[in-house]
Amino acid sequence: MADAKVIPFDDDRSRSGGGSRPARRRTGSGSGGRGDGSTAPVSALPGGRLPGPSPEAGADPQEPQQPQEAPESRESPVSSVGEAGGGGWDRRIAGGLAFLRRRVTGDYEVDEFGYDKELTDQVLMSALRPLADKYFRVEVKGIENIPSDGGALIVANHSGTLPLDGLMLQVAVHDNHPAERHLRLLAADLVFHLPVVNELARKAGHTLACAEDAQRLLELGEIVGVMPEGFKGIGKPFGDRYKLQRFGRGGFVSTALRAGAPIVPCSIVGAEEIYPMIGNAKTLARLLGFPYFPITPTFPWLGPLGAVPLPTKWTIQFGEPIPTDGYPPEAAEDPMLMFNLTDQVREQIQHTLYKLLVQRRSVFF
Repeated sequence: MADAKVIPFDDDRSRSGGGSRPARRRTGSGSGGRGDGSTAPVSALPGGRLPGPSPEAGADPQEPQQPQEAPESRESPVSSVGEAGGGGWDRRIAGGLAFLRRRVTGDYEVDEFGYDKELTDQVLMSALRPLADKYFRVEVKGIENIPSDGGALIVANHSGTLPLDGLMLQVAVHDNHPAERHLRLLAADLVFHLPVVNELARKAGHTLACAEDAQRLLELGEIVGVMPEGFKGIGKPFGDRYKLQRFGRGGFVSTALRAGAPIVPCSIVGAEEIYPMIGNAKTLARLLGFPYFPITPTFPWLGPLGAVPLPTKWTIQFGEPIPTDGYPPEAAEDPMLMFNLTDQVREQIQHTLYKLLVQRRSVFF
């Protein structure tokens, strides 16, 4: 396998090779669509109680109901039982069946980047949420610093040997923001060369870390997430934990300036300790085409069990946004301004990391 290439975020070239995204839109087919009359009883399950006679209005609760009289009563016995029990299982089953029907018939949409909002909300987020809430017990601070509408660029530190911090950041933004906004992460081209991971990343809203895609998303009013440290941050040894690596040449600042989007610094504490990287098998990494091959206290010694992350306690804090809409259009080409803003963002993230480390009681509590 060839060595993995990392496309710099500040590279304005167009997407190419394995990183090219299949722009497409899935729409409903002519048959099996939502207008199929056979699905009416299922779609009516979560509709709740419909107007109709009740026992207090003179209906005999002991009198058996005939099947042909159900439409006249305008009341779903299954829905009534579900609501009375408070379980809502009827609603969940109906929603699940409707979801499967849409997937089978192709009655769902993806945007030009391949993002599938319905699949992300109902499947991917549901799978990641227990990991964030129960395993890592992610605590979120400063969520009010993310705007309720319009584009914004979230810049975060990167760590943990495996990029779980990006996924936890995505869950944190969606589940804690009052507007339930979705984070669109920018990823290295290696992500889009891996089988299965490639498709899931596209469906979850991730796209190639290049200026063209980032600016397009910001102009569409999306929340975009970038981790400028890249592989330098995620693959650094455990002895360098919480020490920010180089942020590149400020490409993310240039993109934010062109789009007029605010920059929101983000500090993540807890991810550094999930896989303490004590060594790097560089020869094996080159053979596999990876930027590094981690050696931890449990991996590869314990096999697949060694790939289980440690249950550390996480804190994600969003800092005060840095506005960029007050700069003239030519500011995006000013190298000194980009350097100063990049340094400002980096220093704010580093200072917050140190502050959070002093405040936390333990790595695991």
